[in-house]
Amino acid sequence: MKYISLLLMSTFSLYALAQNADHSPPQTTKTDQKDTYFGTEIQNPYRWLEDDTAATTAAWVQMQNTFTQNILGQIPFKRKVNTELTKLWNYEKYSSPFKEGEYYLFYKNNGLQNQSILYIQKGMNGTPTELINPNTLNEKGTASLNTVQLSKSQKYCAYGISNAGSDWQDIYVMDLASKRRLPEVIHYSKFSGIAWKGDEGFYYSGYDKPANESEKFSAKTEYQKIFFHQIGSEQEADILIYEDTKHPLKYKSAGLSENERWLILNISEGTDGTELFYKDLKNKDQKNFEVIGMEGYGINQDFVETIGDQFLLLSNKKAPNYQLVLHHPKTNTETIFVKETNAKLDGATRVGDKIFCKYLVNASSKVEIFDLKGNFVDSIKLPGIGTVSGFYGNAKDDHTFYTFNSFNAPPAIYKYDLKTGKSQLFKEATLNVEMAPTTVEQIWFTSKDGTQVPMFLYKRADLDLTTGPHPVLLYGYGGFNIALTPNFSIPMSYFVQKGGIYVSVSLRGGSEFGEEWHKGGMLSQKQHVFDDFISAAQFLIEQNITSSDLLAIHGRSNGGLLVGACMTQRPDLFKVALPGVGVLDMLRYHKFTVGWGWAVEYGSSDKKSDFEYLIKYSPLHNIKKGTRYPSTLITTADHDDRVVPAHSFKFAAALQEAHSGDNPVMIRIDVQAGHGAGKPTSKQIDEWTDILSFVFSELGMKL
Repeated sequence: MKYISLLLMSTFSLYALAQNADHSPPQTTKTDQKDTYFGTEIQNPYRWLEDDTAATTAAWVQMQNTFTQNILGQIPFKRKVNTELTKLWNYEKYSSPFKEGEYYLFYKNNGLQNQSILYIQKGMNGTPTELINPNTLNEKGTASLNTVQLSKSQKYCAYGISNAGSDWQDIYVMDLASKRRLPEVIHYSKFSGIAWKGDEGFYYSGYDKPANESEKFSAKTEYQKIFFHQIGSEQEADILIYEDTKHPLKYKSAGLSENERWLILNISEGTDGTELFYKDLKNKDQKNFEVIGMEGYGINQDFVETIGDQFLLLSNKKAPNYQLVLHHPKTNTETIFVKETNAKLDGATRVGDKIFCKYLVNASSKVEIFDLKGNFVDSIKLPGIGTVSGFYGNAKDDHTFYTFNSFNAPPAIYKYDLKTGKSQLFKEATLNVEMAPTTVEQIWFTSKDGTQVPMFLYKRADLDLTTGPHPVLLYGYGGFNIALTPNFSIPMSYFVQKGGIYVSVSLRGGSEFGEEWHKGGMLSQKQHVFDDFISAAQFLIEQNITSSDLLAIHGRSNGGLLVGACMTQRPDLFKVALPGVGVLDMLRYHKFTVGWGWAVEYGSSDKKSDFEYLIKYSPLHNIKKGTRYPSTLITTADHDDRVVPAHSFKFAAALQEAHSGDNPVMIRIDVQAGHGAGKPTSKQIDEWTDILSFVFSELGMKL
């Protein structure tokens, strides 16, 4: 059977080369696989594509990529798009510096380097030298640097390396003076920070070695543990600090307070709701971790730092927009430090004798500063509507750095002086391509249930909205308490420069307006997210800003679910659909890697009540035969161990089989790539060349 399938698939790959003019897709083998959920029988004919290591799946991937690239290769201006996109991408990119003792570290990319290089310099006026260059780790630039942390006296540097975009990382240790890598290495770590205890060693999150190495990119990941690694020892000797053998499906991370007295555990059952625990490392009588506040996962909370012998926490306990509280470990009581306001408190850090609070006001950043008694000190005046990040440092620092960017403003880094309260431009990104002036505005519209929802419109200044309809690329996410805020994007800026309008919608399910906004788009309320997105499209059409024939929709991950749900619910509304690395099978998502952690956001088909609403919007299960679907380019990657590619594989096969009409329906499967983090520059440019060429072509845009 396997030999016959491979032979047929190989033969069809050759056949597709000669039969692409009518966009006829490859035929995918179907089986009689059926699943039963609470008395309801569900067809699952493409289940075999879940086996991503099988030869038949590999042949299917090759067949689909051949079909897709053959169609995309016929777009006459694709090479021009690649050339112009490459030129726009080619400018120096810097991160905000972060200070460790007398050293400053920062990331820099000369423009087209596959991975940014980590540099180090001694003092503000020191000469930068390379510390870690991921581009030297393999020829294709697919090794990426993620977690980096210096030890207390800056003797050592521990850092994590991921390969081919995987969430798995290996942790290495470097002697900072000699820049020599020590022989020890930590394997099988995922979703882990590095918390140094002096120069002695560090805490990290890890897993046992997978039973089957070949399945580690798709098999369910369970029993995360906290370990302590002693410098100079092998991983096998690492000390187990915390495990929970009764609850395999929990995320666990460890951190130390700056004074290294308090070891803090952050534990969650998924992507929503957290428990915090602590251990006083100076108290030898404390054997077990003590809870901070309340047990259970009914709230979200994060440890910020200590003030004296109290814990400063960011919490939404009785505060949907979040606030800062001081927790007293001796009495297990809390007092409000910075009370909740109408704006969502999105994060807080301590630097020197100041607390920097980052707020969201109508999905745009605002920064306020408080002293160590919780008194308001000042606000930082930002350049405009945009997103701010940074404000990291230690209790002895007298300055910090932050980065501001927006849709039409590349990242600019500022140095903030705590003594004078003034910001000074430190480094500004300069594009090597002249850009036409652009504008950003926020517009509100009414969703299906009457809720007011905002969207950002990014366009050329010389484009008149009243002379529409215009080509629009509509983007959204809407989930996991994540806010979509204005950020600079090279591909989106290129689309705008070519006369399109980029629209980003602040959908429910995100954190733009606090916990109530989040809850309004999760679990049984998830349909609100799709209604918001569909209503945004309808509003743009009603206002003659665009039309259905000029409207493309895009989203990634949970945003890929958004696109998949909207294109199956309203296939008539959109010309182009771009579901990227999407969660598209809502009945089986929790059976792969860390998908179980999303059940707190989506619900689970293992529960009857959840199944009844999941089946109503699951993109894979709402494809209807004989429907004319939008021109579709599905994107995924072979090493995506966050949202496994089987979601996209099965969705593509089902969509191609059911689709009626001449719109192309394709899938693009990247190799040696993952969910997105750490993707090499060359692969990013290639992917966006394909996506934007497809959009330009299908929307009839002239280049």
